Amino acid sequence: MSKSLKLTLDILIGAAAPVLILKYGTAPLGTLPAYLTAALVPVAWVLLDLFFFSRRFNFITTYGGASAIMRGALAFWYVDGALFAFKDSASYLLAFLVFGLTAFIGAPVTRSIALQGLAPDTPEREAQMHRLLDELPVRGAMRQAALLIGLTNLLAGAINYAINLRMVTAPFNTAAFNDQVANVNAITRIVLVLPDMLALFYAFNLMYKAMYALLPGDNDKEADGAEFWTLLAQRDVALAGHGDGSTLSGSAVDVRARKQARGEFGID
Repeated sequence: MSKSLKLTLDILIGAAAPVLILKYGTAPLGTLPAYLTAALVPVAWVLLDLFFFSRRFNFITTYGGASAIMRGALAFWYVDGALFAFKDSASYLLAFLVFGLTAFIGAPVTRSIALQGLAPDTPEREAQMHRLLDELPVRGAMRQAALLIGLTNLLAGAINYAINLRMVTAPFNTAAFNDQVANVNAITRIVLVLPDMLALFYAFNLMYKAMYALLPGDNDKEADGAEFWTLLAQRDVALAGHGDGSTLSGSAVDVRARKQARGEFGID
């Protein structure tokens, strides 16, 4: 499945489907079945993609699967008011803990994300990647990227909590409750996803800029999908004393970093 198709399905199933189920499924299904269906459909999609479509088990997919399982389990916590607002914001808190705290302790998970995004396919390439990721500027960029993602999620969680607390005031297991949850989802699944996506894109761009800034190469050459590994191999040659040691210019670094980051989102 292509990244662009997966992104589209994530939006349709993860954001649009729950709103439609709560709005138009409450009457025929009943309040509690409609609520559970709306909550569990996105969870089922994540797990279906993990085990049957992509079938890739690494940090990124494991984190996504664990987050989905948590949301699925919380769906059976029947609460309203402040507790519901907290429950609906729990995934943001998890993201803050995973990204923010690992950055604070000096082991940012963005390193694992970079490794899995670039996917070194030989032991030699994996060793080259680890040497590059161990460079001080790259380590700093990884930490900054993790902090950015973590703090963005913390802020989004606080906003999500406030919106839920203000708008979802009906008792649980009522048609009014389902309608209010649908209204909140219609807002937060757009308003809060956009800054999160921008933060992710900027974080990826930050990481790749730090990596490309240490690579040699032709500054005028158009970047392509395989070029990263070519430049990384040239870097090893230069480090061994057999190359000229020149690095890419700032403009070339920016072009290649943006292209790599866009590829992560399936828009390149």
